[in-house]
Amino acid sequence: MADHSFDIVSEIDNQELVNALDQTRKELAVRYDFKDTPVEIKHEASQLIITTADEYKLKAVRDILDGKLLRRGLSLKILGESKNEPATLGQIRSTIPLVAGVSSEKAKVINKLVRDSYPKVKTTIQGDTIRVVSPSLDTLQAVMDLLKNAALDLPLQFTNYR
Repeated sequence: MADHSFDIVSEIDNQELVNALDQTRKELAVRYDFKDTPVEIKHEASQLIITTADEYKLKAVRDILDGKLLRRGLSLKILGESKNEPATLGQIRSTIPLVAGVSSEKAKVINKLVRDSYPKVKTTIQGDTIRVVSPSLDTLQAVMDLLKNAALDLPLQFTNYR
């Protein structure tokens, strides 16, 4: 009997992220409470930088961005812990790291969680992906449900399902 498998990855769909950022910018351009308020949202390789007038405006921008990300099918777990700092002209700058990839520590936690719950399932860490192998498709579905409901602070996707 053939073994079935899938891969656990943590990736960000960059095109959807860019679309969500563009939608956020468009909404901010037409909102009355942001009239004459400079708001800048920059997307760099591994972080977002939001610069705006004050804490209140920053919170409003984050709320709009979170809503747009959810509508585009992106998890809010891709946004790391933000660091707020003062910027020029009395503004505030928030640097938000983007969380992607399964680190070796997180891979070990996921590996242990799966093996404790399903001892017959084989897991292998392959760089920043984890391969899960089992003879039963039902067991693989149960592992996916376990990981979806686990309190992990990174977005997981299940790919290469065979």
